Amino acid sequence: MAFPNLVLLFTLFSFLLLFRSTQSKLSADYYNKPCPKFQNIMQTILAEKQLSAPTTAAATLRVFFHDCFVNGCDSSMLIASNAFNKSERDANVNLSVAGDAFDLITRVKTALELECPGVVSCSDILAVSARDLVVMVGGPFYEVVLGRKDSRESNPSIVDKNLPKALTPMNELLSLFSSKGFSADEMVALVGAHTIGFSHCKEFANRIFNFSKTSEFDPAYNPVFAQGLRKLCANYTKSPAMSAFNDVYTPGKFDNMYYKNLQNGLGLLSSDQEMVTDNRTKPFVDRFAANETAFFDMFARSMEKLSVYKVKENNDGDVRRRCDQFNTLQV
Repeated sequence: MAFPNLVLLFTLFSFLLLFRSTQSKLSADYYNKPCPKFQNIMQTILAEKQLSAPTTAAATLRVFFHDCFVNGCDSSMLIASNAFNKSERDANVNLSVAGDAFDLITRVKTALELECPGVVSCSDILAVSARDLVVMVGGPFYEVVLGRKDSRESNPSIVDKNLPKALTPMNELLSLFSSKGFSADEMVALVGAHTIGFSHCKEFANRIFNFSKTSEFDPAYNPVFAQGLRKLCANYTKSPAMSAFNDVYTPGKFDNMYYKNLQNGLGLLSSDQEMVTDNRTKPFVDRFAANETAFFDMFARSMEKLSVYKVKENNDGDVRRRCDQFNTLQV
């Protein structure tokens, strides 16, 4: 009578082994043996780059986000276009990304290829760079597991529908983040990355010039702030690089000032400012403005979640020799 039970146990045991073998092989110590100097090399180059170019942290965080939200964290955003194919990097929404991020990844990859050739993926370099730079400018530490592989494609045609824009309405923002598995509070926390970095004038020009028949600028703005932006961006059509800090008070520090700014009419982008007026997001803006620890905790958890979104492992991808090129020419 015990025989059927033994068969059942054996079947269950086999299933558990199979289930375990199909689970993620990502781990924090993935490079301990094949590239033991991985962390030291990264930290040295990251510190040097951030000190010489303070915009690097915000630029890298943006590249990481834009990479992960478009078909997963697979470094497809790092591929440069060539004579045969246009890449994600050259999609319209990505043209304003600061070049410091790409320069950083190139420096890190070059150093790691000299130390341990063909071992460290560009996807892992980008994920760790984003985390370490956030910490360097005052943000929270969070765990980054390693072992991602790099994508074999970079398709610009799918970028636009997968990334939020400055003018994206709240319904669409919430729907977009939900489609990636993120709740409203997680979305508000991730958008808090705007506490560092800047936006080009064209992204908010509609709010400061000829806003309506009754107002030159969006009345949601603090009037003094709006007038300052109008002066700053007066010639933005002739000087497209003209930009303003997302956080006017502490632009280089990762803190919760961004949320306090939203409460006081200092939100640069309309999509940001709408978070403080929409009942679905306002409670989280208020919570993060009042409690920086709450913001840091939610941001860290959300970034951990984002960093493993649709990652490629094993034979699903490659370890690129160069982060801006596929190992095999795509024609």
